[in-house]
Amino acid sequence: MDFSADSSYLQVSTGSYKRQVYEVPSGKQLVDQAVIDRITWATWTSVLGDEVIGIWSRHAEKADVNCACVSHSGINLVTGDDFGMVKLFDFPCPEKFVRTCFCMITRSTVDIRILSCFSRRHMMEIFSPLKL
Repeated sequence: MDFSADSSYLQVSTGSYKRQVYEVPSGKQLVDQAVIDRITWATWTSVLGDEVIGIWSRHAEKADVNCACVSHSGINLVTGDDFGMVKLFDFPCPEKFVRTCFCMITRSTVDIRILSCFSRRHMMEIFSPLKL
């Protein structure tokens, strides 16, 4: 779940793999894609949307990528998947089948957050509720 930078909108990813955007506080669902495209998000933890199409490999199934998190600077995206892969991408990554900048293997990753990121070439501190 993510709020827009002005706290006027909320985005969620559903169990049926749909990205939904709602107005706050009315709870009215937005369906106008042009309005959704103009929203600036304060955070991004969704694995769905045009901004993250590149995180999906050619053979990935919908349930394979479990979590995502955009850095505070908005230039990096880290994902975790069922195969224990933690991958770093540029954000946004709207091109299909993008190569990752960095990849490491862990156990199955269900949630992940970037605590701090100095740059892609320097250290990135990653939080996971599971031991890495």
